This record gives sequence, structure tokens and C-alpha cells, in this order.
Amino acid sequence: MLKRIAVSELCLGMYIHEFCGSWMDHPFWKGRFLLDNDRDLLRIHASEIGEVWIDVSRGVDVAPGQPSRTVAEVAAETEARLLAVESMTAPARVDLAQEVSRALRLCAQSKAAVVEMFRDARMGQAVTLANAGGLVEEIADSVLRHPDALISLARLKTSDEYTYMHSVAVCALMIALARQLGLAEEQVREAGMAGLLHDIGKMAIADAILNKPGKLTDAEFATMRGHPEAGGRMLRDIPQVSALVLDVCLHHHEKYDGSGYPHRLLGEQISLFARMGAICDVYDAITSDRPYKQGWDPAEAIRKMAEWKGHFDDKLFQAFVKSVGIYPVGALVRLESGRLGVVMEQHEKSLLTPRVKVFFSARSKVPIAQEVLDLAKLAGRDKIVGRESAEDWGFKHIEELWSGIPARKGSYFD
Repeated sequence: MLKRIAVSELCLGMYIHEFCGSWMDHPFWKGRFLLDNDRDLLRIHASEIGEVWIDVSRGVDVAPGQPSRTVAEVAAETEARLLAVESMTAPARVDLAQEVSRALRLCAQSKAAVVEMFRDARMGQAVTLANAGGLVEEIADSVLRHPDALISLARLKTSDEYTYMHSVAVCALMIALARQLGLAEEQVREAGMAGLLHDIGKMAIADAILNKPGKLTDAEFATMRGHPEAGGRMLRDIPQVSALVLDVCLHHHEKYDGSGYPHRLLGEQISLFARMGAICDVYDAITSDRPYKQGWDPAEAIRKMAEWKGHFDDKLFQAFVKSVGIYPVGALVRLESGRLGVVMEQHEKSLLTPRVKVFFSARSKVPIAQEVLDLAKLAGRDKIVGRESAEDWGFKHIEELWSGIPARKGSYFD
């Protein structure tokens, strides 16, 4: 039997059948599950959801006459239990500018490590993962200190370093998505490792095909489509590589509707991690400059991916949008006031009210004094009304506005 109750009445052991409200209001990728841990209970109380449907035939019912604990009581009890474990290990959240500086150095170190690791694969040597675990740990810590910094910086790679920095970017995106899904930290690290190694099979592809500036021939495309299985062959005999990491390497090009490759898996025949990998891989690919095309604006990329019906697991894609934002860092947006700005930072609870640095008037078409606006504090006075294309406006190097890093001709990560 289904019963609609207030969030304040939720307790461990209840089976959640459905959240009342928009998917954007709650932090879970799944809609139906047994509420069996304090962390999830706290996350529900901290969300915008006020009521839920529970299935009392599959879990605990509301106890008659049992007084409900307040949100503050639940939070205090849960935090007290978690604090002893997490406060000593979890990096403190820092502001974006502080983490950008640190993440820039980490990107350079990561690029060098991936180049070395992939070079072994290119030479047909056994891939050494001695430093991979530590690298994933450092990336995971950076994403925890500030989720926008490293993920956004990694988009600034040049087309020449795409293969290597793409692996770093997908690692960070997988970590952010895994945390959004509420996975355990051990699984978060495993998701990061899967992102780091998902494209290692491209080392079996000739550079002439991998970096071709024009459209691939049918034969070249067929060769390129062989990289997941080539990667699987490289990784399958390495003891440190788990079955889940190997599966992401093999199946990150599968599509939810069964039209992907190499095995045309359908729906949940594709593992959770591989479905996550498909989303993270595509997002970084289409927002990055490649030898044959310029990357899309991140907000435009999110919009287009949402239109590709059958490509992704819808619920996982919704969770991904929550992790990077409807208007990701670096997106160029137009405000209701007529000002153009670059998204600087996501709001922790609202996808529609990021911090934006305005710098140009769309009405008078002249630069204006730069100012950072917190749209969450301007409710009713200004808001985002649409995405804009930097190319259409003739803007160059708008990444300087959010990152504070001067534009340069070469790589940011040398």
C-alpha cells in the first residue's frame, strides 16, 4: 500500500516509492529504494522535497502516535555519527579561485602521468598503474574541495593534448557524478579510475586516424570503433584493474536504446558505471576543441545532450546535470537585464541561480564594468534568460573571466 507522508516523518527502514516534486529538487538518481542509511536520510531532509510516497508493503510504516524528529534533530544525530570519520579525512571546501590555482598544477601533473602511462600502451608494453591510484585520489580530493575547478579547467585543453587530458577530465566528471549518486567513497574512486582508463584503447589507433583534422572514412571509422575492445585487451590482465573499470573501457560507447557499440547492449544490460561513463565521455568530448571542430559551449552541450533521446540513461543524465549545472562554469549567458556574463560558480542547491560575472551589454553592445552577481540573491530582480555563443559575439578567451588565468597560445598544462 502506498502512503504519502511528510519528509519529517521519514525514518530508516521505509521504502521510498516516489518523491513529490521535480527531479531537480532531490539528490537521488533513483526514485524507488529502501531508505537504509543515515546519510541518505540527511540528504533528503536537506533537499527541497517536502513529501514522499512510501510503500508500506515493502518497508516500515509510520508508527502510530510516534512523534516525528525534526530536520535539525536528524541532521544533528547523523552529523555526529559521520563527523568522527569524515572530518579527519575530507578536504575542506575552498573558494573557486583558490582551487583553480591548485587544480592547474594537478592538471599538469595528471597530464604527465597519463602521457607516460599511455606511452607504455602505445609501445605494446605492459601498462603500469603504480601512480594511477594516487592520481585518482588527488583528483577526487580536488573535486571535493571545489567541484567546478578541475572539471572546468580540463575543458581548456588544446586539440593536440585531447587524448590525455580527456582521460583526466572524464576521471573528474565520473567522480563528481558518483558523488551526486550517493555512491560510497570506494566506488567513487573506482569510478574515477574507470574514467582515467576508459580510452586507453586509443593507443592502438594510428595517430594519422586519431588526430585526423577532417572527416574519417568508413574504414577509418571502423578502426576507431575498435578502441574499446583494444583497451579491454590491454587492461584485462592487470591485477589492479577491477571488473567494473574494465567494463567501462569496453562499454562506454554503448547507448541506452541498444544502438551503441561494440556489443549493442540495451538499457540496464549496460552496467551503471558504463552508463555513467557514456555521459561523462560525450560531455567532455563535445565541449573540447578537437582537430576537426571547435568545442561547444558547455550550456549548449547540456541542451543538445538532453535532446538525444535513447542515447543516455535519463535518470543518470539528470543526476549529471545536477553535478555540472544546467549552466556549467564557463557558459556564456544573457540576463533579463540585458547583460552578458560568464558563469563563475554553481549554487549548491539551485541549478538556475549560479554566480555570474557580467562584462558586456547586449543592448548597447559595449563592454561594461565587470561585476560578479549572485543570482540566488537577486531573485525577482535579474535572472538568466538564455544561452549565448561566444563565437557569435566575437568574444575570445572568455575563460580568463572565470579562471583568472591569462590566455596563452600553448597548453595551459605545460
